[in-house]
Amino acid sequence: MAAVPGGRRSGPAAGARFFCTAGRGLEPFLMREVRSRLAATQVEYISGKVFFTTCSDLNMLKKLKSAERLFLLIKKQLPFNVSSVSKGKIFNEMQRLTNDDPESWLNAISIWKNLLELNAKKVKLSQKNANPLKRKVGENDIIAKKLKTAEMQEIQENKECQVEKQIEEETLEQGNFTTKRDKSQEELQNDVAEAVDTHNQNDLTFRVSCRCSGAIAKTFTAQEAGRVIGIALMKQFGWKADLRNPNVEIFIHLSDIYCVVGIPVFRVPLASRAYIKTAGLRSTIAWAMASLAEIKAGAVVLDPMCGLGTILVEAAKEWPDVYYVGADVSDSQLLGACDNLKAAGLKDKIELLKVSVIELPLPSESVDTIISDIPFGKKFKLGKDIKHIIQEMESNNNFTYVKCFREV
Repeated sequence: MAAVPGGRRSGPAAGARFFCTAGRGLEPFLMREVRSRLAATQVEYISGKVFFTTCSDLNMLKKLKSAERLFLLIKKQLPFNVSSVSKGKIFNEMQRLTNDDPESWLNAISIWKNLLELNAKKVKLSQKNANPLKRKVGENDIIAKKLKTAEMQEIQENKECQVEKQIEEETLEQGNFTTKRDKSQEELQNDVAEAVDTHNQNDLTFRVSCRCSGAIAKTFTAQEAGRVIGIALMKQFGWKADLRNPNVEIFIHLSDIYCVVGIPVFRVPLASRAYIKTAGLRSTIAWAMASLAEIKAGAVVLDPMCGLGTILVEAAKEWPDVYYVGADVSDSQLLGACDNLKAAGLKDKIELLKVSVIELPLPSESVDTIISDIPFGKKFKLGKDIKHIIQEMESNNNFTYVKCFREV
């Protein structure tokens, strides 16, 4: 994986090559998103994955909404031929993933370490900048108290004032010495932390997570492929395998279309939103539906069958200057939606109503956009009610709506 020359150098991943996994049909959304959010270049996709090059740092990468997981790309190549080749030869080809191009592995590990180290330094810097502010506030309080004490003691004798001045000077000198000592200790701790964070690649521990699909999955298991590649990595780089708590995880996907190798950038998938307490509709799908609606500031957005409110939460997080209304007939769903709104800090942004979709207490043409995951299928037994639902939505002439029919 070669770095891309030129471009911005503000982030640790300047010119780094990444790929994201995406749900079926969400690849176009993710391609548009990486271009707009990350100023990504060399954007391309295959089924279930989007590849791109970006200079963005970890904070920007975390903001991707239509991606499932984010990986730093090590290698992408054509699939293995399993039709007329023995199992042993296929395993030899797998070993060549590491043996033929070790530089791409070492470059990826270096970029991965730089990502984490630069992010850690930013956190330390923000903490370090906050400490002087605290010290300055403390010093100002001490000075204010001393001035007040001096004013109250002006009537005392000159000898007592001189003694007090001497005590104050000694106290200030001790305070300055303590501040300098604290600074030197903080700098030493930062230097030690940076030294600990910078691991030698020979001491790296790793784990291989392999996924096989298509004809390859019928030839050998993911465990067999992961074992072969893991042994090759130990022989090539001297890394140690650790299945429980490794320094780095190596992800490999072998299919009939491609072979992809990468390093997960975050342990938790991007699709697992920290601000959603109870998951309903997949968060990536909810965000994609909201993006299709082209929500504008000041609009009124309605989800007449909001369920747990996932669509409204995703929309309100991305487009905050909007009035959102959610409706549902189920008490349990509305309670779950209320919990999600509290967890996301959006209780004041979204109004919830207990009402049927065909009896909405809203005047015609009062809503600008309707986004709804209509519970379509035999499980929900809506039947003819679907027609009434669509008619109720279409009774407002001046809005657009986005429907998502769930297959059951």
